[in-house]
Amino acid sequence: MKKTTPIFQDGDHQWIVVARDPARPDYLIDTNEYLIVDGQRALLTDPGGSEIFSAVFSALTAAVDPRHIETLFASHQDPDIISSLALWLEFNPDLKCHLSWLWSEFVPHFGGKGDTFIHIPDEGCTIRLGRLNLEAVPAHYLHSSGNFHLYDRKARILFSGDVGAARLSGDYPLFVEDFDRHIRQAEGFHRRWMGSTEAKRDWCQRVSQLPIDMLCPQHGAIYQGADVMRFINWFDELPVGGGLRRGVSHTQAQA
Repeated sequence: MKKTTPIFQDGDHQWIVVARDPARPDYLIDTNEYLIVDGQRALLTDPGGSEIFSAVFSALTAAVDPRHIETLFASHQDPDIISSLALWLEFNPDLKCHLSWLWSEFVPHFGGKGDTFIHIPDEGCTIRLGRLNLEAVPAHYLHSSGNFHLYDRKARILFSGDVGAARLSGDYPLFVEDFDRHIRQAEGFHRRWMGSTEAKRDWCQRVSQLPIDMLCPQHGAIYQGADVMRFINWFDELPVGGGLRRGVSHTQAQA
C-alpha cells in the first residue's frame, strides 16, 4: 500500500507526499500525490487513477482528516492524473477541481458537474488555500496542450507534474540521491513525452527565476537543493519532440 511522508512543515503549513506502492501491479505506472495543508484546509495534486483511489485515500486517512481536503488540482487530463474524480466526489460532493479551461469538457467524463471545476486561464492564476497563495504555473505542451504546475512560494516547492518524472523500478528512494544515475533513467521519458522545444525553454526560463528548494514530479523521485537547478539546466539542453525519429524506443521512453 501507499504511505504518506511529510516533506515540509512550518507550523500548520505542510506538504505531504503519498508515494511508493510496492503492491502496485507492473502494468500500472507508479504515481506521487501531494497534499498541501494550511491548518484545516487542504489541496490534493493529481489525485490519481480510479484504480488506486482506495490506496491513496487509506494512506491520507492515516495522516490527516480527509474531510479537510476541499479542492483538487489536476495538472492535465490524463487518467493517471484525475480518473479517480468520481470517487472523490462520492466522498465529498462539494469538492472543487482546478484545471486548465481546455479540459473543461473532457475531464467531466470522469465525473463532476459544471460547478465542480474552476478553470485556470492559459497564463496561470493564483489559487487560494487558507492563508496560502499558490501559483498555477503554465507548462503547456509538457506534455499536454493544457498543462499547469503548482508553486508554493512560502514552502519554495514546485509540483512539476510530468516534468522531472522518471519511471523507476524496485524500492527506490523518495529523493534523488545520485543525480547522474537518476537522470539517465529520466532521459527517455522526457525525450519522448515532451513535445515542444519552445515550450520546454519557456518553462525552464520561467521556473529558473523562482526560488525552489524541492521540485516534486508526479512520477519518480523528488529533486532537492542543488539538484533542482541541475535538472532545469539539463532539461533546457535536452532535445525533445519527435521521439520516434530520434530512435527513442518503448523501453527507453518508460525508463
